[in-house]
Amino acid sequence: MITSLGIRYFKRFADASFALRPLTVLTGLNGTGKSTTIQTLLLARQLADAPASRVVQLNGPYGLALGEAHEVLHPDSPDSTIEIEIDSSRAAAPTLQRLVVPDQQALYLEVAGDEGPPLPELGRSGGSAFTYLCAERLGPRDQLGVSAEHPDLIGVGVQGEYTAQILALHETKAVREELLHPRTRTTHNVTTLRTQVEMWASEIIRPIKITAQWPPGITASTIRFQEPGLLSEPIRPTNMGFGFSYALPVIVAGLLAGPEDLLIVENPEAHLHPGGQSKLGRFLARVAGAGAQVIVETHSDHVLNGARLAVAEEQVVAPQDAIVHYFGDEEVGAVPIEFTEKGELTEWPQGFFDQIERDLGRLARARRRGR
Repeated sequence: MITSLGIRYFKRFADASFALRPLTVLTGLNGTGKSTTIQTLLLARQLADAPASRVVQLNGPYGLALGEAHEVLHPDSPDSTIEIEIDSSRAAAPTLQRLVVPDQQALYLEVAGDEGPPLPELGRSGGSAFTYLCAERLGPRDQLGVSAEHPDLIGVGVQGEYTAQILALHETKAVREELLHPRTRTTHNVTTLRTQVEMWASEIIRPIKITAQWPPGITASTIRFQEPGLLSEPIRPTNMGFGFSYALPVIVAGLLAGPEDLLIVENPEAHLHPGGQSKLGRFLARVAGAGAQVIVETHSDHVLNGARLAVAEEQVVAPQDAIVHYFGDEEVGAVPIEFTEKGELTEWPQGFFDQIERDLGRLARARRRGR
């Protein structure tokens, strides 16, 4: 489990550090460093993917599109070096990676010296060992792509593009007991991946049946939906709205996540109604409580409140295993916020999910003026 991340001279961070927990929520104002924090982990993952490589690409892998190397160097850097320091619960000491900007037009960073092996948490292989779902996930598609990797190495993809293939290949795979939907044992007691995906999707979005196929002879996969209890024709994703297409990869990746796996999700709330956002927050907290490490970037107070309910009501994740980093005032930097056993938050800085109170206050004053 990664316990801390240090970033020096990368993009907006001259020197920043963040505690990471089994459940880490990144939230705050636009352009204040949430995505930069995740991008740092994606660069470190590249080093773990190919330890012998002497470069880290800024464009391409994991959907990165950071431009030229000089653009990601902090203006206050004393030289051309970016540092990433990562510690974990299993490491004897933090791992320091130094990356150098080679020239003005380079689209990569060079690895400086021999910094030692990458952390095992970032170097593990397997379809669910490291999953990053970016904010630009694929919307409804009649057909989705397929990966040429071995079935055990395929994940849902950075944009969720392999979700149908994963479901088709592993639909009968048993889901770990800690991740089973709470109603499993009071209904049909089926613990396979497809059925559990249906149960969680039905709770988070609305009741639905799911069929995923990878037909022989074509390099494409499909997902079709059906209203439960109805003898209707299969429904194309394009006729189901965006919510299913955006949430489904999150649910599938969460159910496949094993102990010590790392799941990073940007904007899980996209295209979901508030109730669904809260339930998805509870689901992601359950995944963290079951042993995976989950990092969530979100602008939704409903996702956060779902995580708070997972701590206080469902008790599927311990309060000390969750943390929020609020990126607000640039001078103050990110504010770490802890959870209590009752699901309360230890800090509530200005600008932290207080817009509804501000708007309601203005409406109340407007009503008083109108009397």
